[in-house]
Amino acid sequence: MLQYEFMQNALIISILISVLCPCIGIFLVLRRYSMIGDTLAHSSLAGVAIGLTVNINPILSAFVFTSICGALIEFLRDYFKKYAELILTIVLALSVGIAITIISSGSVHANVDSFLFGSILTVSKDDVYTVLVLSILSAIVLFTLYHQLVFITFDEEAAKIAGVKVKLINYIFSLLVAATISVSIRIVGVLVLSSLIALPAAAAMQLGKGFKTTLISTIIISIIDILTGLIASYYIGCAPGGITALVSVIILAVIIIAKKILGSTKLVKEA
Repeated sequence: MLQYEFMQNALIISILISVLCPCIGIFLVLRRYSMIGDTLAHSSLAGVAIGLTVNINPILSAFVFTSICGALIEFLRDYFKKYAELILTIVLALSVGIAITIISSGSVHANVDSFLFGSILTVSKDDVYTVLVLSILSAIVLFTLYHQLVFITFDEEAAKIAGVKVKLINYIFSLLVAATISVSIRIVGVLVLSSLIALPAAAAMQLGKGFKTTLISTIIISIIDILTGLIASYYIGCAPGGITALVSVIILAVIIIAKKILGSTKLVKEA
């Protein structure tokens, strides 16, 4: 399997995003912003369409457009404080409208399906380099702002009182989400990317451990999800995104069931 260059490229990108996605996803889930990840994932399709139309790297164009959408969400939060879900609808309508208009007009002379469903056949060396650079930059920013992000995640109002520049960090975090999404769409695909961001964190949270332990567990689960999807897609001959999403749901279900069984067993022993 690894004798093929496209599989080597896909494996490198998979390892990078299997670490980056859960690091971003756990903050989104804990802040109850998981739907923002889904909105920005769909927004990235417009960025891809723009990139393919003007002949630039679609990952970079997806990052730029998704960053704009992320900043727009933060900007609109001041105007729709009581209707947060309305902001996502506005951004989703804008980005999907742009994507459908460009794709249906025939301006895109390339196959968009690989970005919708994910593909291991179309991953190039240029994609690897682009993903590597964005991943390194994201990791540096995440490491630098880690403590502030944790503070804001658990108590945003207290963070403001403590002097944390919440608004600025929220904008920077939007860029991190945009970078995470743009580097992941080639492998996972736009349609199921939100599952990779949210479900490993949701599964790890069932363990009921502290934040750092939950983060490590999220990364481990994410690695299992993505590598299983990648390897299975090679042998089955299907898009890796779908299998990755299914594995994510199965692992979450197994953990929930195991937790229920262990909880019931404990109650029986205590009785």
